[in-house]
Amino acid sequence: MTFAPRTWVVGEVVTAALLNQEVRDQFNSFFGAWTSYTPTWAGATTNPTLGNGTLTGRYMKVGRTVTAEIKLTTGSTSTYGSGIWRWSLPAAAASAHDAVGTAFVGDASAGYSIGVAYVSASNTDVTVYVGSPTAGAAVSGSHPQTFAAGDRVWITVQYEAAS
Repeated sequence: MTFAPRTWVVGEVVTAALLNQEVRDQFNSFFGAWTSYTPTWAGATTNPTLGNGTLTGRYMKVGRTVTAEIKLTTGSTSTYGSGIWRWSLPAAAASAHDAVGTAFVGDASAGYSIGVAYVSASNTDVTVYVGSPTAGAAVSGSHPQTFAAGDRVWITVQYEAAS
């Protein structure tokens, strides 16, 4: 929804403008365009840097349900930091670990891995796991591959927003 619905009171005069705002505009927001945002990319120990890579995000919010997509393609001047990677969400989640999504981790020269994305304990970012859901299987600069220019991480996650 584009805004909180109106609370009507007895005796209020309903106008065309109010109906358009409360009914038409709210309904149309379900079919609106995705909204772009710029996610942050962080590492648990030291942060990676994007360099000449690309990092984009977009999301659609209907009510409190958020569907978000994040696409990272590393460049020749990207650095990979250290520790488990995480990417910021467009809106804080209502709770951690209750949302699961999918991830594609592509190695430009050797294939790809499919993973699971889930909302981290902070409720504001998403972490990707390839293999079993343990800290050792979380995506980082060295897992599931040693990242290099042209490698990709594409994430889709759906979750309930905090507001």
